[in-house]
Amino acid sequence: MQTNKEKNLIVELTFSFAIRIIKYVEELERRKKFVIARQLLKSGTSIGANVREAQNAESKIDFIHKMKIAAKEADETEYWLLLCKESEEYPDCDDLLNDCISIAKVLSKIIASSKSNL
Repeated sequence: MQTNKEKNLIVELTFSFAIRIIKYVEELERRKKFVIARQLLKSGTSIGANVREAQNAESKIDFIHKMKIAAKEADETEYWLLLCKESEEYPDCDDLLNDCISIAKVLSKIIASSKSNL
């Protein structure tokens, strides 16, 4: 997955999360939950896309900005997963929800740490 030799935890976490979101969305679509599936697919995969984009930021401020976008997408994804959790006839998403919350916490720490090093 990654081209450079050093592993990057948040890049790996968000990529793995996106794969799991795709699988969950496929199950939602099998159950004809298309509206939620579409929203969840967009926000859930966007977290990793923005984290990945941040790896090539032009400056520290650009890096922070892209990570903030990823954090916003994580927050939106948490919202859609909470809707799934509380709705009848939706597949279990507790593991995804917990992982989304963990990713949001990591992003928050990265943003705070990056800001303090400006």
